Amino acid sequence: MSILGSIFLGVYVFALGYITIYCLLQFHLLYSYKKHSRNNSLTKSTPKTPDNELPFVTVQLPIFNELFVVERLLENITQFDYPKDKFEIQLLDDSTDETLDISKQQVEKYKKLGFDISLQHRVDRSGYKAGALKNGMKSAKGEFIAIFDADFLPRKDFLKSTIPHFSNPAVGVVQTRWQHINQDYSIITKLQAMQLNVHFTIEQQGRKAGNYLLQFNGTAGVWRRKTIDDAGGWEADTLTEDLDLSYRAQLKGWEIMYLEKFGSPAELPVEMNGLKSQQFRWMKGGAENARKILPTVWKSDLSFAKKIHATGHLLASGIFLFVFISGIFSVPLVFMFEGLGYDIGFLKYALLGLFSVIAVYYVANVDAEIKNISKSKLIIKFLFLFPLFLALSMGLSLHNTIAVLQGYRGKKSPFIRTPKFAIQNISDSFRKKNYLAKKISWTTIFEGILAIYFAIGIIGGIYLNQPMFLIYHLLLMIGFGTICYYSIKHLGLK
Repeated sequence: MSILGSIFLGVYVFALGYITIYCLLQFHLLYSYKKHSRNNSLTKSTPKTPDNELPFVTVQLPIFNELFVVERLLENITQFDYPKDKFEIQLLDDSTDETLDISKQQVEKYKKLGFDISLQHRVDRSGYKAGALKNGMKSAKGEFIAIFDADFLPRKDFLKSTIPHFSNPAVGVVQTRWQHINQDYSIITKLQAMQLNVHFTIEQQGRKAGNYLLQFNGTAGVWRRKTIDDAGGWEADTLTEDLDLSYRAQLKGWEIMYLEKFGSPAELPVEMNGLKSQQFRWMKGGAENARKILPTVWKSDLSFAKKIHATGHLLASGIFLFVFISGIFSVPLVFMFEGLGYDIGFLKYALLGLFSVIAVYYVANVDAEIKNISKSKLIIKFLFLFPLFLALSMGLSLHNTIAVLQGYRGKKSPFIRTPKFAIQNISDSFRKKNYLAKKISWTTIFEGILAIYFAIGIIGGIYLNQPMFLIYHLLLMIGFGTICYYSIKHLGLK
């Protein structure tokens, strides 16, 4: 038993060490963010370009079965204050449902209003989003390519505020910050916003401030066409084609300009199965890119610091694998630890990781919050939501671990888009709408089993007077139980 217990403890310590190192890398990005957040070179106002000097832009809108938001998307894009003769709209619609009919009607409508707009429909959806973008490039007339997913509602001044940054010939991409039009819809959307706020402040701006590699986020950004071509174009061998092309472009010497203070509103997934499909795509795509790009990164002439942060970035999805491992191995340790004879004091090093992640999320969601809300309210909100965020993240660890392992193994799977339902207000409902999942997956069943598993860990800890893992197991139990509950509740069953 002591040998088995020592093995379990060793695996747990290793997983905890990985998590701690990842959190410390995040803290270093926070340091870069805070050190340079007031630097004039990062916060200078948008340069102005006279209308007669503005370049021609192609706006690409890749969509697939977006029945509820395609009309809203086109209405929004046609409100750009960019000269009408200086941009074209490509609606890249691979839909297989009635979305296509709406797209045809809307394209004809805006053609009659004088817009340069076209509909491109592929019967063969090869390459998914990357394939649609690549196909659209064949007929694109723009020197610059702006890309928006179906759920985005970019500001009228989007093009006029991003295009001038390309006056720097080294800039290949301009990326804007995502904002959330339905952040307060539910606890699920609030917790998603909390995580995304970290990415679009500490991670993106921190990497920019530290001169590390960052990424185009797939939407709400603009590419220099020459950059896409120079980097090898869109490739569909990963589920996150945006991260892939971002790295290939930067390894070619191109820069990404990130505009933290310029927001592009979008709709967050409102139901659990849609959120899980999005997470699966992001996590697996991240692992696929790590497998594809990391060797090139380490063979490049990038500085050692850039290589370390690029490695942390590309391996970020792997954090869920180690959260899952540490959780699974911690329950047997409740029953074995006393007999092992180890002093648990050495595990306190993990507090460094915990304090780091608290600091990162606090700054992103309180200090860097851009809404006009009093700081005291933001602090209270943070104190309430952060423990729930930890629980939800832990509860997603099984689902995301499967995605990560498939990505590392090179197992291919289709691009499953995240359905959107035009949810903006609390009164809006996604019930009785298309695109809801219809079946309970085996992972959902196993998530319920894991909630019971960690409840056993809690009971064992109380019975054996072993409080070390109580809070950890409580968060895991709540997390897996919540994920299981909402996955079933949000099924589209009649």
